[in-house]
Amino acid sequence: MNNSEENGKDAPPAATGDDLKRDFKSRQVAMFAIACSMGTGLTISSGTALTRGGPASLLISYLVIGLAVYFIMTALGEMAAYIPMSKGFSGYASRYAHPALGIDLRLDGTTFSVTPLQYRQNLTAAGLIVHYWRPDLNVGIWITVFGAVVILLNVLHVNSFGESEFILSCIKLVIITMLILCCFIISAGGSPSGEKIGFKYWHNPGAFAQYLVGGRKGYLLGWWACMIQACFAYTGTEVVGVTFGEARNPRKTIPMAIRQTFWRILSFYVVGVWALTMAVAYDSPELVDATSRSTSAAASPFVVAISLAGIKVLPDIVNAGLLVFVLSSSASDIYCSSRSLYGLARDGQAPKILAKTLKNGVPVYSVAVASLFCLIGYMNAAKSASTVFDYFVSLATIFALLNWFSILLSYLNFRRGLKAQGISLKGTSYSAIFQPYGAYYSMFITVLCIIFSGYDAFIPHFKADRFVLRYIGIVVYVGNLFFWKLYKCARYVTPREMDLTTGFYDTVLEGVEGKNDVEEKEEKELDVSANELGFTTIGEDGRVAR
Repeated sequence: MNNSEENGKDAPPAATGDDLKRDFKSRQVAMFAIACSMGTGLTISSGTALTRGGPASLLISYLVIGLAVYFIMTALGEMAAYIPMSKGFSGYASRYAHPALGIDLRLDGTTFSVTPLQYRQNLTAAGLIVHYWRPDLNVGIWITVFGAVVILLNVLHVNSFGESEFILSCIKLVIITMLILCCFIISAGGSPSGEKIGFKYWHNPGAFAQYLVGGRKGYLLGWWACMIQACFAYTGTEVVGVTFGEARNPRKTIPMAIRQTFWRILSFYVVGVWALTMAVAYDSPELVDATSRSTSAAASPFVVAISLAGIKVLPDIVNAGLLVFVLSSSASDIYCSSRSLYGLARDGQAPKILAKTLKNGVPVYSVAVASLFCLIGYMNAAKSASTVFDYFVSLATIFALLNWFSILLSYLNFRRGLKAQGISLKGTSYSAIFQPYGAYYSMFITVLCIIFSGYDAFIPHFKADRFVLRYIGIVVYVGNLFFWKLYKCARYVTPREMDLTTGFYDTVLEGVEGKNDVEEKEEKELDVSANELGFTTIGEDGRVAR
């Protein structure tokens, strides 16, 4: 048993050749989270949510879940700024809650569940997109081609990988900006037909849609369907924590990246769904048909909106852009899973060979194992790609919700530990606005979504297959937790016993000694006003900076 894992501390490398390279820049870390989270949730799955709940339900859901994710990210930011750990949020779970929770979070959160499921789902989506042009070819062919591309990206030096993800994420932002502008232009009457739509679709067919049953209950279920889809859309925002071990000057880089990442994602997501609801009606036959069959990238509601507007060439351009979305997300998914495997190997919970790295710092054996998860994507060859896609979405959503729950539990314990030991965050790092109260809000929303994620398994009648699909993640999560709790024979970390000092001063010294002119310039260029974002930042001299 590894004591460092038991205490939630970073274990030293076993030998030379087992080190990751700390070469992620702040701008790369910020864009990496965008690469992880901005994918099919917004560009494809939002269409299904729109048909089920209507425009108002969709927009409200993205705001409610977006606010919850904001507090999750700032909670993670406070812990990361206090003591950055290469294990990311699983390390905080081990140190501030229970060692078993840390291992469970690493296994279920980033190694075998959330990111691998997103990887397979993204490769499936890539196959669907190319299917738009070549419906005669099997989706499995494209899974092979794109799988090879993203694996090659992951054997690059971390700085080169970070730069490639930075470029792809920039392309993502350009594409989503283009889609948003197109929807607004269509709504304003800029389409070939010249029809001014405005908020027409909010009045006819209406702002809310009924789902599964009629009446008020149907409207409520429609809104809840949008809530669950919004959870999936924001999935991956928190995995920026996986980059902690390879970030330069982590005390400054990590909080900055978390702040910038969230606001970029929230603004693009909320504005994106708002623009979408103005460009296409939720009962549009084309949208309903595309989301029900999902036989191609035409399943994207943005493609449907542009096609309905009569713009002939743009759908092909949009499909090519969506391909960049899913390939970037797939590459980041392998990265997250491989780094988690590497961490498990270093702590003795996985074969030691997985901790071996190339000269450029890439854990090549972990990358190879993580890449094997793409094999499940070949289920498309035997089953409808849309059915497989729905399976992956459902499983990824429940595991992501359990991820959020674990992060919040660790954070609330962290806060209790600070209070019990008389330590103030305001004198050590930065503290986010509305915390820890915001964390309680996020915990309430997260638990609610976990409990009722399988609502459609009971209405209008019980469906056993859907019930298993929606709740199997909870069984795996709890089973892993109890297994590792019994195996480690460790007890819950109490507030007074919590280790809040190991690594704190080392990180402060590293931040002071490791700074260079390039990083200083980078920070000035990318920094966001602390006042504007609601953060109180503590400088290295101990003074409060506003």
